[in-house]
Amino acid sequence: MPSPVICWFRQDLRLHDNPAWSAACKTGAQIIALYILDDKNSAQWKMGSSSRVWLHHSLEMLNKSLGGNLVMMSGDAKTILSELTEKSHSDKIFWNRCYEPWRSARDKDIKETLTSKNIQIESFNGSLLWEPWEIKKQDGTPYRVFTPYFRKGCLGSPPPRAPIPCPPLPSFHRDIKSKSLDELNLLPKYPSWDIPMISYWKVGEQAADKQLDIFLETKLDGYKDKRNYPSLDQTSKLSPHLHFGEISPHQVWHRSTECGIKSSAGPDLDCFQSELAWREFSYSLLYYNPDLPEKPLNKKFEQFDWVSPDNETLERWQKGETGYPIVDAGMRELWATGYMHNRVRMITASFLIKDLRYHWRIGEDWFWDTLVDANLANNAASWQWVAGCGADAAPYFRIFNPTTQGEKFDPENEYINKCAPDSHKIKPLVDHKKAREKALEAFKAIK
Repeated sequence: MPSPVICWFRQDLRLHDNPAWSAACKTGAQIIALYILDDKNSAQWKMGSSSRVWLHHSLEMLNKSLGGNLVMMSGDAKTILSELTEKSHSDKIFWNRCYEPWRSARDKDIKETLTSKNIQIESFNGSLLWEPWEIKKQDGTPYRVFTPYFRKGCLGSPPPRAPIPCPPLPSFHRDIKSKSLDELNLLPKYPSWDIPMISYWKVGEQAADKQLDIFLETKLDGYKDKRNYPSLDQTSKLSPHLHFGEISPHQVWHRSTECGIKSSAGPDLDCFQSELAWREFSYSLLYYNPDLPEKPLNKKFEQFDWVSPDNETLERWQKGETGYPIVDAGMRELWATGYMHNRVRMITASFLIKDLRYHWRIGEDWFWDTLVDANLANNAASWQWVAGCGADAAPYFRIFNPTTQGEKFDPENEYINKCAPDSHKIKPLVDHKKAREKALEAFKAIK
């Protein structure tokens, strides 16, 4: 009997359109389907609390799809893979590539170590429509502005490949002891805040597939105009499914294209696919700027006069008690559901950065811990965009007025009444007009 092969699941917790899984199945060998929770190498960027809750349920669903044959381990991935290949006599590992700096460095080290021991590594693109090195300007440098990145770079390149069919379940190698899901300790012990939060969601590959169907059937039409209004619930809510790889961007791209063509939803389709492309752009920025989550791309902002955070003030922002209803509604939606509407993410971020003048990394860290779709590339790029210090960023002097933003995007107060009905009774943390003037003064000092 040939040696078993290992398929290492990472940010691709699905069986359909999974290049690594399909390639492993094609070998005809017994498979060790493996997941490693590697909190050692992730260090400061280990998954936040809400993401860990989602991961728990996503692994549960993947294990069911694999007939209970998912091997779950935790610890240093290189040590685990070295020991596993030795014990199982496996000589081949399949995985889909990851692009976070710590993952790339770890994977390179693993590949060099194991190939020196005659272990073959095969890696694939299972997470992006276009990998960062595929989309560059004519002079060979990466894009720093989104619109030409998407219009010229992405749309001018070969289109995304078609999704790969799901292979039949293979024979599994069952001699490897797995940790139980509970032994990964992904859920909070007490209080069990995860139970009400996860009740807002359906998790896993089948749920992701159904969520895409719902979006295409009921929300793609009118998406461009309605997506900015949180009460209309017009967004796809696919971001956590994409982040954990329960559905691939290729599946989303091709099915949305097919639906858009059939329904003549050209502008809506283009707008939606540009949102998929922003995810790609964020990964490109992170790939070429590994310190994106920590340092401003615009180096002038290293000298910006940020205010030292006051714990009580910061906690009021975190809990949605700022006295600005649209901000409070967004922060309470985040606390309750692990999610926040994208327009409101921009408003709440602007309030922290420009009304309170707190460093954007404070908000980045809070979103990292509380969002179920916390993605290192998107989170960092988006916070830098609002702060005015990132690539293709909104200029710092573009300061959202939280009152007029609420009036414009929640004119009937439906979203506010649902999420923060008492906010109008709370004394505002700051006077927006005065805070805006102080923020502009601080910006002038670094111009």
